[in-house]
Amino acid sequence: MPQSQAQVFTSSKNDFFAGLETSDRESIFAAGKARKIPANSVVTRHGTSADHLYYLVRGCMRMFYTTADGRKILLLWLAPGDLLGGASLLASRRHYLVSSETVKDSDVILWDRVTVRGFIKRFPQLLDNALTIAAEYVDWYMSAHVSLTCYSARERLAHVLLGLSRAIGEKVSGGIEIDVTNEDLANAANITPYTASRLMSEWQKGRAIIKRRGKVLLRSPERLLLTTV
Repeated sequence: MPQSQAQVFTSSKNDFFAGLETSDRESIFAAGKARKIPANSVVTRHGTSADHLYYLVRGCMRMFYTTADGRKILLLWLAPGDLLGGASLLASRRHYLVSSETVKDSDVILWDRVTVRGFIKRFPQLLDNALTIAAEYVDWYMSAHVSLTCYSARERLAHVLLGLSRAIGEKVSGGIEIDVTNEDLANAANITPYTASRLMSEWQKGRAIIKRRGKVLLRSPERLLLTTV
């Protein structure tokens, strides 16, 4: 297995392969198929059969849900080392609960459902690891639900920015750079684009952030939750 892939999966916060010997990890990756997926490509669609498990090697992806009236609700952003399509691990055939798309050009390793199920039987630790990852998603959902009922627009947007800085942010000179637009931030924080733009402008005036085309440089995270900047 290429060294770059080894570095990715051993550095993931929620390591699906934790507890496995290096040789076992290598055999799992050898059974997968490498794919390059261009930016802005839909990878999975809500309601379709969960036939593949994806592992993000390079790039950035995100999960989203499309409502009955056509609105696109952004959910989780995925960084290298994250998995997508966990429903393919289950014994009974299921559908993908959400859709997903690439945010930038991405490299993935994918396994079909039969292969994934075979590895689950061979390495039971994988199922424990998958449950740990699923628990993290439940924690995220609970936090998101609480924020909608208890937090102000400023707090919700600040938490979205802080979460993205940890998930997909890149350390650069002067702070942490995040590839995200005002529209994406408004969607994720469940606020209007006008409110997102107003708050971002306030934070920029207070030098908490610097707005760039399609990017945000987070300079002073502690200032995001201040009433005035």
